[in-house]
Amino acid sequence: MVALARKTLIYEWRRFLPAMVAIAFASLLLLLQASLVLGIFGSSSVYISGSDADLWLGYPGTQSVDQGRAINPDAATLLYMQPQVVRVEPFLWFDGDWRGPVDTGGVSVFISGIDVRPDGLMFSRVLDPSLRAALREPDSIVVDRAELDKLGVHVGDSAYINGQRVRVVGVGRGLRTLGGVNILTSLDTARRLNVDVAQPDWPTYLVAKLRNPAQARHVARRVSRLHGSSPHAAWSAADFARRSTLFWLFDSGAGAGVLFLAGVVFLVGAAITSQTLVAAVFGSIREYATLNALGVGMRALRWVVLEQAFWVGAVGLVVASLGGALLIWIAHLKDVPVAFDLSIWLICFILVMALAILSGLFALRTLRRADPAELLR
Repeated sequence: MVALARKTLIYEWRRFLPAMVAIAFASLLLLLQASLVLGIFGSSSVYISGSDADLWLGYPGTQSVDQGRAINPDAATLLYMQPQVVRVEPFLWFDGDWRGPVDTGGVSVFISGIDVRPDGLMFSRVLDPSLRAALREPDSIVVDRAELDKLGVHVGDSAYINGQRVRVVGVGRGLRTLGGVNILTSLDTARRLNVDVAQPDWPTYLVAKLRNPAQARHVARRVSRLHGSSPHAAWSAADFARRSTLFWLFDSGAGAGVLFLAGVVFLVGAAITSQTLVAAVFGSIREYATLNALGVGMRALRWVVLEQAFWVGAVGLVVASLGGALLIWIAHLKDVPVAFDLSIWLICFILVMALAILSGLFALRTLRRADPAELLR
C-alpha cells in the first residue's frame, strides 16, 4: 500500500499539485515569519550576541537589556572575587535625542558606551579593529550602515545627541536593534552625552569574561547571592539574551500580532490543503472502489491516503526550505533582520507535517464513497 501511495503521487502528480503548492506556500510563510520574528525580536539582544562577554551584572529584575538602570561601579569587586573572572568592563547604555544636519525630526537613539580597546568585549563580534580605533577620537560615533538614511547623515558628517556635537566616523553591520537606532561610542564620549543623570559615570552593566564560559550560569548564581554596595543581579550571556528576546516577544505585546498571524496562516493552509486533498481523493474514487472490490480493506485505503498526505507535506516542505533559504539570503544582503537555524526549521517541519496529516484526516471522509457499487453506476 505504501508503494501504491508513492506511485499514485508520481503518475497523478497533476491531481496533487495544488495540495503541494498550498503546503509549500504555507510552509514558506511559516519559515519566513519565524525567521523575521527571531530576527526582529532577537535584535533586542544584539548587545549580548554581538559581544564576547560571558557574564552580565545589572540591576535586579531587569527584563531586557534596554530596561537597565545604573549600578554602582564598585560592584565590579563582586566579579573580581570570582576565580573564573579574568576581565571586567563597564557598559553604559541610555537613550537620547538625535538632531542631524538634515531635517529628519527628532530620532530616538540608544547610546552604547563601550571600551574601545582592540580586545574590548562589547560588540567585539561586529566591530572591526579599525572602527574601534576610530572611536578613540573624542565625540566620535559609529552607526549601522542601514540607519544612515534614517539619521540623515553620511560618514564624516556631524550631528547632535542631547545637544552635544558628535561626528560619524564609520558604519558597521549587525548593529540594528529593536525600538530605535543604536549609536556606538567610547565610554568617555558616552559620559559626556549622558547629561540627564546625576551620576553619568555609573555604568548600566558590568560585563565579564570567564576562563571557562561553560561555568557562566554557575558563576552568575554565586554572584547574585553576594551582597554589595548596591542592588545587583547577574546573568549568563545566554540567559540574558533569551530573557530580552522573550520579554519583547511576549511581555511587551509586540509579538502577539505576529503569533496570531502565524496561527491564521496555519489554519488557512490546513483549509486549502484539506480541500485539495479531498478533491484528489475524490478524483480517484473509482480506483479506490476497485481496490475495495478486489479485497483491499478500508483500513489499508485510509493508510494510502495518509501516506499521500505525508509525501505531499514532505515535498512542499522541501520546496519551501529551498525558497526560504534563497529569500533569507537576499534579506541578509538587504540588511533585513532575519535569523534562521536548525531549531526553527525543525519547529516548522513539525507544524507543516501536522498540517499535512490533519488535511489527510479530512480527506478520509471521501473514502466512504469508495464502495464497489460505485463501479456499477
